[in-house]
Amino acid sequence: MRALQYRTIGAEPELVDIDTPEPGPGQIRIKVTAAGLCHSDEFIMGLPEDQYIYGLPLTLGHEGVGIVNKLGSGAHGVTVGDAVAVYGPWGCGHCHACLEGQENYCTNAAALGIAPPGLGAPGAIAEYLIVDDARHLLPLGDLDPVATVSLTDAGLTPYHAIKASLAKLGPGSTALVIGAGGLGHMAIQILRAVSSATVIAADIDADKLTLAKEVGAHLTIASDDSAHAAVRDAAHGVGADVVFDFVGSAATLETARLAVAVDGIVQIVGIGGGLLPSGFFSTPFGAWVRVPYWGSRSELMEVLDLARSGAITVHVERFSLDDGPEAYRRLKAGTIRGRAVVVP
Repeated sequence: MRALQYRTIGAEPELVDIDTPEPGPGQIRIKVTAAGLCHSDEFIMGLPEDQYIYGLPLTLGHEGVGIVNKLGSGAHGVTVGDAVAVYGPWGCGHCHACLEGQENYCTNAAALGIAPPGLGAPGAIAEYLIVDDARHLLPLGDLDPVATVSLTDAGLTPYHAIKASLAKLGPGSTALVIGAGGLGHMAIQILRAVSSATVIAADIDADKLTLAKEVGAHLTIASDDSAHAAVRDAAHGVGADVVFDFVGSAATLETARLAVAVDGIVQIVGIGGGLLPSGFFSTPFGAWVRVPYWGSRSELMEVLDLARSGAITVHVERFSLDDGPEAYRRLKAGTIRGRAVVVP
């Protein structure tokens, strides 16, 4: 089969021919119908050799949907021909978090060598993908694979952060979304669908601010040194009840620190490498700072249901498998509007 792999530290990913994998006991092979690209991929491919821990060669892609193609011995819960979405943050299945469906917070995965597809295990930007267990597959039904695949991360991750903050997002509240790209444009839609908050979007890119407005932001502002003041002005002088930072750089975290209200919440979702000083004389009294990761299996079901209802829609740029390297170049350059999807 053909697969897009990261093969050399510091180099671009390569399209290669490799053996089609066979499912082992309990495993499922899916024929991939769509796979999403993510800034997390770009992040790990930018790591120096002494920090890279994901193995080489690595088939990329932690967002995947497809058709069940073959079952390993003892595998059950799905049937050949089923359309499925892949839940990415695989866990041990036995710890307290996993038994609650929160495999994104599994306490045993690292010690057991369990890694998500595309982030250690072979990923979805290929013709076929091996999934370790049927519990990591959710029914896709009649949802369009290309329009849906990004929901497995770009929808699930902001939904998880937003759901944990809903108590602060009632009538009269304000939510600030920093970064209106792949995850941010989904966060705006989810906030409009599940909360009563006034949604402010901040970005350095005018086109992304236009997209933010198109998908439901009440107000858009330039993400610059004065962004926090604009947020406070719009939020009656008290600041944003919840700040969702989908960039995570030093500059955006400073905006978050200065824009969050007393007793508010800062959700640091982006992996831009910044650190937020928190404590007396830094963050407002009562402010919470949280670093959410992906989301639970049940939350992914809820995200797919939001898509079925028409409440959320991913803005997608579609690429062939041959064009996968170019898609990553554009992702790195910041010229993808919404989310990039590879269709093998």
